[in-house]
Amino acid sequence: MNDRVTITIVDQVADVRLARADKMNAIDPAMFAGIGAAIDSLADHTDVRCVVLSGEGRGFCAGLDMTSMAAGGSGTGRGRNDQGSILPQHVTWGWRNLPMPVIAAVHGVAFGGGFQIMSGADIRIAAPDTRFAIREVHWGLVPDMAGFPIWRGLVRDDVLRELVYTAREFDAAEALAHGFITRIAGDPHAAAIELARTIAGRSPHAIRGAKRLCNMAHDADPRVMLEAETDEQVKVIGKPNMMEAVAANMARRAPVFVD
Repeated sequence: MNDRVTITIVDQVADVRLARADKMNAIDPAMFAGIGAAIDSLADHTDVRCVVLSGEGRGFCAGLDMTSMAAGGSGTGRGRNDQGSILPQHVTWGWRNLPMPVIAAVHGVAFGGGFQIMSGADIRIAAPDTRFAIREVHWGLVPDMAGFPIWRGLVRDDVLRELVYTAREFDAAEALAHGFITRIAGDPHAAAIELARTIAGRSPHAIRGAKRLCNMAHDADPRVMLEAETDEQVKVIGKPNMMEAVAANMARRAPVFVD
């Protein structure tokens, strides 16, 4: 990581924050690098069971730092990874492909690249006064940070086209109605942490298997999905964490799982 992103791990929940508050967490090359490094670091943390992603200061992320871009800044300083993404796509797609769930806590603004980064989370909780925009066309650009392969599972095609083509702003109520966010909360970060702790209290192997199935659900052939469900169940059924879940539920006590 660098000074653009911070990670604090407490009780198996990673609190990840975009930390360029003076620029509303606008994305410059250092921010691209910091987010990519954070994702890569978390991928190797078997002790992290859930991630909360948020932004410091007045907003989640205002999108690309156009001053940096005009000066020739770029986040494309590496080739495609094993997921098929270059760095500007990895900062969105990487959240979706982390083994543990990711919850985005969004406030202020989520514009352009920030909107795409938010979209990569499994679950998105937003403050009621958050402003959103798929902003790229406003600058003569197209969304190219992995938004499209994620949005196709969230929102109607015609709604997406209208928002992309116009680059207009919309509020949290509209974002919720379209499916871009999961729910609205007065304090999205507190709500995300509470939810993350609930998820972290479940069997980590079951949660990770469920996320793999969720990631496949939109695109995979039904026969492939049926086989995948069985494969994931075989990995957990009768194993120590599953037996602990049953024992804890029967005894009405908190389970103690192993990672």
